[in-house]
Amino acid sequence: MVESNRRLVMVLRAMGGASRCPACRQESWRIHSRYTRRLKDLPWEGIPVRIELRVRRFFCRTEDCGQQIFTERLANTVQRYARRTCRLSASLEQITLALGGSAGSRLAQQLGILASGSTLLRQLRRKVVTSSAHAPRVLGIDDWAWRKGHRYGTILCDLERSKVVDLLPDRSTESTAQWLRAHPGTEIVSRDRASLYAQAATAAAPHAVQVADRWHLLHNLSEALVGALVPYHRLLVEAAQASTSKPEAPITPVVLPSDVAKPNSRNQKRQQHNRELRLASYQAVMEQISKGVTQREIAHSCGLGIRTIRRWIRARGFPERKLVGRRSTVDQHSEYLEQRWNEGCHNATQLWHELRARGFAGQCPIVRTWVRRRYGSRRYRTAQQPSFQSRPRVSPRQTAWTLLNEPEEARGYLEELCRRSSQIATCASMAREFVRIIRQRDAVAWNHWKEDVKTSLLANFAKHLCQDEAALLAALQHPWSNGPVEGHVHRLKLIKRSMYGRAKFDLLRLRVVNAE
Repeated sequence: MVESNRRLVMVLRAMGGASRCPACRQESWRIHSRYTRRLKDLPWEGIPVRIELRVRRFFCRTEDCGQQIFTERLANTVQRYARRTCRLSASLEQITLALGGSAGSRLAQQLGILASGSTLLRQLRRKVVTSSAHAPRVLGIDDWAWRKGHRYGTILCDLERSKVVDLLPDRSTESTAQWLRAHPGTEIVSRDRASLYAQAATAAAPHAVQVADRWHLLHNLSEALVGALVPYHRLLVEAAQASTSKPEAPITPVVLPSDVAKPNSRNQKRQQHNRELRLASYQAVMEQISKGVTQREIAHSCGLGIRTIRRWIRARGFPERKLVGRRSTVDQHSEYLEQRWNEGCHNATQLWHELRARGFAGQCPIVRTWVRRRYGSRRYRTAQQPSFQSRPRVSPRQTAWTLLNEPEEARGYLEELCRRSSQIATCASMAREFVRIIRQRDAVAWNHWKEDVKTSLLANFAKHLCQDEAALLAALQHPWSNGPVEGHVHRLKLIKRSMYGRAKFDLLRLRVVNAE
């Protein structure tokens, strides 16, 4: 071992007396010549190591062998024509699989291995994806996005081993069916409700049991429920307003003494100017409506959205913009602050110190702003401004979540909504029953639910479920799902994004399939 220029040089030679011909496998002792191979090895204590390996050439003893001269093979040390030892190549391969080219190169440099990102990727490309001739017994199939909404691929996983089996560069029935025909032996196929994977499994593995993913079933239910509630948007708002316990109170302006009255601020002037513009547009629209002009023509001539025009027509008057009250962390101490204010304590800093003693975690400016907004000027006390409530904002999606989860704080809203519409009440009951069937795996209740839902707003959703009824019943009977596949898709996205513009399909497939 020689140390030179911050590098360790190891001079080695093979000790065996003979070697086998790689062509005829005949052993030979007759030496032709010797030469030196220079190899890179794993660093020692962070110092690069180079091996000078003295290798021999042998004559082949078989007369009719085409390999007359051969070099002795050291399979456990170095591969043919390689300039790195086997253990160094294996280490670089694992680094590249875990981190990729650039990040792997930075880590290798910290470990004392000098290799660029391109070198690591070339090293990885030499690795071959080893796939079994037979498919796994339980196969999970899902898609993954090269670019969301534009281009997709297919991922196939062994659910029993929780390992990625293969990646396909596209999402199609033909490629998936071709892979299943080339890898027979699948007994169970777990998939989402996409028809293309169902068709591929039916065509290429007709005897396999198809299992619909339970999460996707519940997700499809929520989307169907949102679609069923969209035509009832106005009814949702009316029910939310009726269920509000406190009516809206008018906003009382803060009146300051005349001797300290101040002119309107710049923000107030801007708001007044915007209101005048909106009022002029509203009057112009109403004038054209009275003349019989269509809404689309008005929208084109005035430069307004057709939804805005429809909202103005339904309002039956100029719709003033309502002020929306901001919630503050001080609101939970409003009763205590009201009591102290009535007792004569009008110092915001003193009130803040008292709130800190009661467990308040905010700072003094928050309390000062809250006091100013509620009681007006700190110097001149005015009448307390009554709190006001904004118009309740409800959407079909929010209502769908509320109908399925039934939170305690929304009980009044749900009762009012179901009282106003028996169809929504029936739809909510059917949706909650379907969630119970999926979560409790109650296959017996499926037939009864299937018949009852035909007269509800979810009839179209049930019709599509019946077209995939066998996979749904299998989901209620088998424990398999696409959850592990979604996890591998998440890992695939991380790998793809970490490789930036170099994540071509061959590299991505190597890293995903060979990752442990």
